[in-house]
Amino acid sequence: MTILSRSRRRATGLLVSAAMAGVTSLLTAAVEPPDDGWQVGQLRLTTPWTDQVSPDNALPEYPRPQLTRDRWQNLNGVWQFAGAAPGESPPVGEDLAERILVPYPTESALSGIQRHEDHMWYRRTFTVPESWQVGQGQRLRLNFGAVDHTATVWVNGTRVAQHAGGYTRFSADVTDALVPSGPQEVVVGVEDRTDATWQPVGKQRDVPDRGIFYTGSSGIWQTVWMEPVPAPGYVAGLDTATDVDTDTLALTVDTGGDAAGLTVRAVVRDGAQEVATAEGAPGQPLQVQVPDARLWSPDDPFLYDLDVTVLDGQQEVDRVGSYVGMREIGTARGADGRLRITLNHEILFLMSTLDQGFWPDGIYTAPTDEALRSDVALTKRLGFNTIRKHLKVEPDRWYHAADTLGLLVWQDMPSMRTGGIPPPDARAEFERQLHEIVDQQDGWTSVIGWVPFNEGWGEWSREATGRIADSVAAQDPTRLVNANSGVNCCASLGDSGRGDVIAWHAYTGPAQPTPDDSRAAIDGEHGGFGLEVPGHMWYEDGHGYQMAQDAAELTRLYAENQRALIPIAQQNAISGAVYTQITDVEHEVNGFLTYDRRVEKMDLDQVRAVNQAVIGDASPAVP
Repeated sequence: MTILSRSRRRATGLLVSAAMAGVTSLLTAAVEPPDDGWQVGQLRLTTPWTDQVSPDNALPEYPRPQLTRDRWQNLNGVWQFAGAAPGESPPVGEDLAERILVPYPTESALSGIQRHEDHMWYRRTFTVPESWQVGQGQRLRLNFGAVDHTATVWVNGTRVAQHAGGYTRFSADVTDALVPSGPQEVVVGVEDRTDATWQPVGKQRDVPDRGIFYTGSSGIWQTVWMEPVPAPGYVAGLDTATDVDTDTLALTVDTGGDAAGLTVRAVVRDGAQEVATAEGAPGQPLQVQVPDARLWSPDDPFLYDLDVTVLDGQQEVDRVGSYVGMREIGTARGADGRLRITLNHEILFLMSTLDQGFWPDGIYTAPTDEALRSDVALTKRLGFNTIRKHLKVEPDRWYHAADTLGLLVWQDMPSMRTGGIPPPDARAEFERQLHEIVDQQDGWTSVIGWVPFNEGWGEWSREATGRIADSVAAQDPTRLVNANSGVNCCASLGDSGRGDVIAWHAYTGPAQPTPDDSRAAIDGEHGGFGLEVPGHMWYEDGHGYQMAQDAAELTRLYAENQRALIPIAQQNAISGAVYTQITDVEHEVNGFLTYDRRVEKMDLDQVRAVNQAVIGDASPAVP
């Protein structure tokens, strides 16, 4: 016998038995989840976009910009919700007492739940449009952008998916679990114990501190949607790599379903003009020549449109839209013989902000797409050319914003918790999730480097760190690897000597590493000047590495700190620097904007001017 938690109650008129799960389903509940019973939680701070969020428009945008289809349906909105106990059976056919707004994490005010649960249930019903002809040559896929941390999915009582990892997307073919007509039920069970385990969490903590660790984000925190795909074979993914020396795009079209006997065609377009085409077999690299390729850079973030079709003879089976930017990232020796980072074979100083991706209303999930894009746009406005995406992986639309606005991205692996040495099973899971993240995020033009470890957090041996850096480089040889940013401080076990970059941290800095024979050098973190702005703070007081009294002093401290980079870059041959940080986050008040994104804390015109001066003066020519 299953004992239900007190937050669950059985629905009148639902004739589905858990014992009959997957056999039959006679649902008489509402076809779509009602929005009655949901309301926003207690907001400590609001952003300019908080009031735009409602059950009718919870992140309605298409969530996958690099693989688009015309037919799809967003499943964000109000779901039923309940806390759970370990080992509970899924509440198939049961009405759950609470309402949650998906995809905002349970701890957030926007979710309406505003608490943490180690174990939880989500439930809703949906209908499949008849025009999709699912079961008549079409299959139905259910897609999740991200669920933190371990998710199990049932459709009409049949388990269709299980996934571990809070930062990677997953999907399932649910066709065989559908009932012939009417409403379909989906139940999602989630376990997220955050830093009570060794799972990758980044800066999340069950009990946030008044320092550098913040509120956790559990459950569904990215968009859920469904789409029909053709049964014979469909585009499941695109792997791209560009070679600017030969004007070549290497494209592999990964397919799902039965692709035997099918071919794939790729067409590269500049607007309406077709510039290149190639055909070949699914799963095999296509070499697409892009004559006189226009290169992508922060100054000219030009992207080619990419159309990919699956063909059965001359008949089109599937079609998706995508895009690609032609660019190179690497290292080269300057006139002084020391290694520096290059973009398109030209030395470019990578002037970066630290971006943690937290929000006071949605925690891990930006309230709206405009909000998500706004932090990227602010970075561009401030004259930076790079972002360090710190210990978090964002939704796809964030990287799309970086691609289109023209910002380079250092992508961190979300760390395990700090303190102690992780056990062997946690180490293996960390590596598995790292490689899954690299596999899923290696198509973004903006992403130019991977950072497996930060300051040694979760590190278990220097030798393992070097091995992991090598494995990431082997998995993606088109990007740089910074094995352990902040190798000089904190929990670091020492320099492994591996990767393409050595990065030091120093507050307030700047840090002063130097290249070695095989690695360029960057300042991985510096700055951190703080200013309290009453009425716009998460706590009543705030933390910075050096506090200012007003905006004028904060601007002066920033400008002096940044200008100090120029002689360091020239004398030490460093290739980039990362200033902490784009916005305040909870107790940290060292942002250009307050945590609620309502107050500019510095003279932003002066910020832009000094950043542009640093990039110009610290970027020598390749001899």
